[in-house]
Amino acid sequence: MTPAVVLVGPPGAGKSTVGALLAEKLGTGYRDTDADIERTAGKPIPEIFIDEGEPHFRELERQAVRTAVAEHPGVLALGGGAVMDPATRALLTGLPVVFLDVELADAVHRVGLDTPRPLLAVNPRKRWRELMEQRRPLYTEVARAVVATGGRAPAEVADAVLDALGLPAGPTPDITQ
Repeated sequence: MTPAVVLVGPPGAGKSTVGALLAEKLGTGYRDTDADIERTAGKPIPEIFIDEGEPHFRELERQAVRTAVAEHPGVLALGGGAVMDPATRALLTGLPVVFLDVELADAVHRVGLDTPRPLLAVNPRKRWRELMEQRRPLYTEVARAVVATGGRAPAEVADAVLDALGLPAGPTPDITQ
């Protein structure tokens, strides 16, 4: 069992919103590894960073991605930094991964600068640019398709993801009847 679609991209790309819409359009479930991490840890991600540090969070993230890829047949959204791990990138090889590419202005508009994102806490615009310089090549490396989100409504992005992967919207018809 492998996911129908795996979404990767930076904070503000719309992975959660688009992922939920894709799941609805495909008639399948939606799962977010950040939510899995928070559920497992029993606290929000910013608290994990503060209490246990980023290395501990990244280990939780590796485990969450590995479990979700093995168990979830629907739409899967990964946290923005998941692709930094070489084992995670290897795990994504051959999967229907889509990089939701977003420009800084759109990301700022979508997430705001006052939301609790640990890696964007100090000088968020500058830090976001730095993260993208590091991560863009990795997002591209793991992606089967890249979908630009700029100037598009979430439903339009979801449709573009389906088109990019050649997936029909709606549940697969049962041809045995």
